[in-house]
Amino acid sequence: QVQLVESGGGLVQPGGSLRLSCAASGSIFGLYAMGWHRQAPGKQRELVARIISGGSTNLADSVKGRFTISRDNAKNTVYLEMNSLKPEDTAVYYCNVAMAALYGGKEYWGQGTQVTVSS
Repeated sequence: QVQLVESGGGLVQPGGSLRLSCAASGSIFGLYAMGWHRQAPGKQRELVARIISGGSTNLADSVKGRFTISRDNAKNTVYLEMNSLKPEDTAVYYCNVAMAALYGGKEYWGQGTQVTVSS
């Protein structure tokens, strides 16, 4: 089992910044991908950003140029730096990790952290 602990959400004004963190612990040998999804009220959960063990990243078009995802493999932690936040970024942000296929390919989810962008 893998446990995920998220932190860093909150209320911020439009144009502001927040940094989300997600630390993985437990049976993390073989951890492959780490990332963030978000779900706004009345909408489906969507991928925001993802980073794999080799360092390659992919980000949703809506956040490119504003969000940056990074990973500290020594700490098994993934970060999401969010700049120039917009009201439409308001959502619950969920950390997501996936094990390598060789280790079962299972995915795990964090409990979610609220990000609210409002003046």
